[in-house]
Amino acid sequence: MVGNRWRLEGRRALITGGTKGIGFATAQEILELGGSVYIVARTADAVERCLDSWRRRGFSVSGSAIDITLSGERKRLFEEISDQWNGLDILVNNVGTNIRKKAVEYAPDEFETIIETNMHSAFDMCQGSYPLLRKSDAGAVVNIVSVAGLTHVRTGAPYAMSKAALNQLTRNLAVEWADAGIRVNAVAPWYTRTPLAEQVLEDKDYLSSVLQRTPLGRIAEPREVAAVVAFLCMPAASYVTGQCIAVDGGFMVNGF
Repeated sequence: MVGNRWRLEGRRALITGGTKGIGFATAQEILELGGSVYIVARTADAVERCLDSWRRRGFSVSGSAIDITLSGERKRLFEEISDQWNGLDILVNNVGTNIRKKAVEYAPDEFETIIETNMHSAFDMCQGSYPLLRKSDAGAVVNIVSVAGLTHVRTGAPYAMSKAALNQLTRNLAVEWADAGIRVNAVAPWYTRTPLAEQVLEDKDYLSSVLQRTPLGRIAEPREVAAVVAFLCMPAASYVTGQCIAVDGGFMVNGF
C-alpha cells in the first residue's frame, strides 16, 4: 500500500510538448513510475524518435504530431485519446513559447502568438480533457507555469500575463472540478535547462545575474521539475489541489 501511493501504475497521462525539455522529462518520469503516456508535439520526427526510444525500453507510449494552438487539431487529439483509452487520468499542460521584448515593442501578432500558445490552448486542453478525466477515480491536471507569473522577471509582459492567468485557472478549476474528483495544480519553474531557456542563458552576464539571485546557485535540470509534476499526480498527493509549487532553487524567497 505504501509503495503504491508513490507510483503511477496504470495511470494514463497526456503530455503536451512531450518531446523535449520539461515535457520530455515528465513523460519519462511518469513512464518510470508505471504510467502510460501519450505525447503531443508539432514535429512528427521528434515524436517518433521519442516513442521508438521508450518502446525499446518496454514502456507503454503513444503520441501524435499535433499543433495544439489550432482548435481543429485539439479536437482531433481528443478523438484519438477517446478511441485509444476512453478515459484519462493525467493532463500535463506543458506547451509554451515566448518572444522577449519590452512591452511597447510587441506587434499584435507576437502578442497573440504568446497568449494563444500559453493560455488559450491550455484552457481548451482542460475543457476538452474534462469528460475523459471525470471517468478516472483520481484525475489530475498539472499546468506548467513559471515564476514569471508570480513576480517580475525579464521574460516580457505577455509571457508573464499568460502564466499568471494559468495560475488563476488552476485555482478556479481546483474548486470547480473537486466534485468530479479531479485535482488541479501548477508547477512554476525558474530557469531550467531547456531549449527555450538556453537561448537566454547563452548571455554569460545574464546567466551570472540569474545564479547570483538563486540560493542553490545553479540552473534546474528538467528532471527536477518533472519529479514535482509526477508527485502531484500520485495518490500520495491526493489532498493537494489548487496549489502552485515553485521549483526555483529558492529564487522566490530571495527576489530578483
